[in-house]
Amino acid sequence: MQSYFYIPIVFLGLIVALSAFFIVKQQTAAVIERFGKFQSIRHSGLQLKIPLVDRIAGKLSLKIQQLDVIIETKTLDDVFVRLKVSVQYKVIRDKVYEAFYKLDYPHDQITSYVFDVVRAEVPKMKLDDVFVRKDDIAIAVKAELNEAMMTYGYDIIKTLVTDIDPDAQVKEAMNRINASEREKIAAQFEGDAARILIVEKAKAEAESKRLQGQGIADQRREIARGLEESVEVLNKVGINSQEASALIVVTQHYDTLQSIGQETNSNLILLPNSPQAGSQMLNDMVASFTASNQIGEAMKNAKNNKKEE
Repeated sequence: MQSYFYIPIVFLGLIVALSAFFIVKQQTAAVIERFGKFQSIRHSGLQLKIPLVDRIAGKLSLKIQQLDVIIETKTLDDVFVRLKVSVQYKVIRDKVYEAFYKLDYPHDQITSYVFDVVRAEVPKMKLDDVFVRKDDIAIAVKAELNEAMMTYGYDIIKTLVTDIDPDAQVKEAMNRINASEREKIAAQFEGDAARILIVEKAKAEAESKRLQGQGIADQRREIARGLEESVEVLNKVGINSQEASALIVVTQHYDTLQSIGQETNSNLILLPNSPQAGSQMLNDMVASFTASNQIGEAMKNAKNNKKEE
């Protein structure tokens, strides 16, 4: 009968003995209190405490944590903007006591400092500068937080400005400005392209005309050389220069008529087309050349007389 009486006592003692052991996970610190007073800090592994005397007051993670803070503030050019600041922090291993006992709500404390710094820095900048100098804002927040939170056992690893969101109307206006600038640049490029096309076209036309003129000059030069050779051949057979010229003109006259006749869709009519026309054309040409030579000689004589005076 007495043996049954000891069973509950043994069972209770076993439970108390087992409660003396506890496990602390990796990258975690456990705070042990004895009768409500701080006793010790235990780190990862199997740990031992005095049952019914010591208790685990709490545990703190030693891992890097992140807190995202959304702040709305005004810039120097009176634009309201929302910023998202991400703060990465951790509890310092050697300062778990300060982190556990000196600060009840670390998130609220960090948020307050972030609000204070951002609302002090952003109003000094224009909206464009906020985008360009967001790293400066993050550095200022980190410096302020490190100085304040180090006392409470928290180390600020890094702060990042991860989002900048101006008012919707401001974003729309910025998009319109950007679109206008791009349209202006596009118009400038189109104008330059059109100008280049005009210049190149003018150069091509000038080159074409130069080559065309050179071709006509070469053609006339070859025609003159052919006529000269023809006259020389006719002179060798006893035909004088005037008769040879008349013969060449008549021959070219009939060659022209033949060429026109071969064109089925030609609407050109050459008048006169009688055999005497060649002789008349030759006489007219000779008379024209003679008159030109006389005029040239008269102008030359007048010029020489003026020089002598």
